[in-house]
Amino acid sequence: MRLLLDPEQRAFAASLDALLTAADTPAVIRSWGRGDPAGGRALWRRVAEAGVFALAVPEAYAGLGPRPAEVAVAFVELGRHAVPGPLAETVAAAALLSALEDPGPAERLLPALAGGAAMATLAWGPYAVDAEVADVRLGVTTDGCLELSPPPGTPPRPTPDPARRLSPLPPGGEPLARGPRVAEALEQAVRWARLATAAQALGIGLALLDRTVAYVGRRTQFGVPVGSFQAVKHRLADARIALEFARPLVLGAALTLEPGEVAAAKAAACDAAYTAARAALQSHGAIGYTAEYDLSLWLTRAHALRTAWGSPHACRRAVLDARA
Repeated sequence: MRLLLDPEQRAFAASLDALLTAADTPAVIRSWGRGDPAGGRALWRRVAEAGVFALAVPEAYAGLGPRPAEVAVAFVELGRHAVPGPLAETVAAAALLSALEDPGPAERLLPALAGGAAMATLAWGPYAVDAEVADVRLGVTTDGCLELSPPPGTPPRPTPDPARRLSPLPPGGEPLARGPRVAEALEQAVRWARLATAAQALGIGLALLDRTVAYVGRRTQFGVPVGSFQAVKHRLADARIALEFARPLVLGAALTLEPGEVAAAKAAACDAAYTAARAALQSHGAIGYTAEYDLSLWLTRAHALRTAWGSPHACRRAVLDARA
């Protein structure tokens, strides 16, 4: 099993990193959190033009995929820059629509998702992420009907991440599909969502670690850099080890898309990002708590993704179930 990126994948990651570095994502994130999605939509279209969402869409529906390994590579960079929006949810929606028995909904909705003309969200449980902004809102009813829902009629529910808001989907949406195949398609969508979330979390953890290493190298106490203290070194080393152990799990899960491996990758990557977030907050001191400091944008995202698409406990239970 190959767990190293090939030259083409490394070049793809580098191009996304350059694109997002030039985009001033902190300003985009704050605008998104205030309810102004214009900058986020513009960035979304640029990410789509780079082919990111097309990687989750089959070629039959104007996509480039399905290519889960490249999706993981891309989502590490999206996480590294904390790009806002229903990213994993759009990938999950593409996977769900692709797996339906009737190709009609896929033919209707997927080309716009692949090209960036639309963003999608998918409710897995009572709430959907960024439903007030998404163009395609999918939900599965208790009797197994996949519905295309209208915009939510209530204000979004705030979360620890101001740029990630939850809304219940209104009942009575347009039926798209029904039957046991919908449940199977939803399971596939959850695997893709967990893979994308794991990759995002890995990127967030890497960004937090890089920012913290740079900060403790600049900040001084008692006339020496804070980064020279053994306690700080050990804390950051623990974060680095957790991230490096999570990386092959994410890449391995992208190669197989097996439910147990994807759940393991999601649990490990989100726990590693959380470890990096704790180390970053402790190493920055009081400034790390302030919303005006950019670090907070990554801290809150690491916290929010830890429970998205399955808590660590739920993912570990999925690993045990897969082994059984």
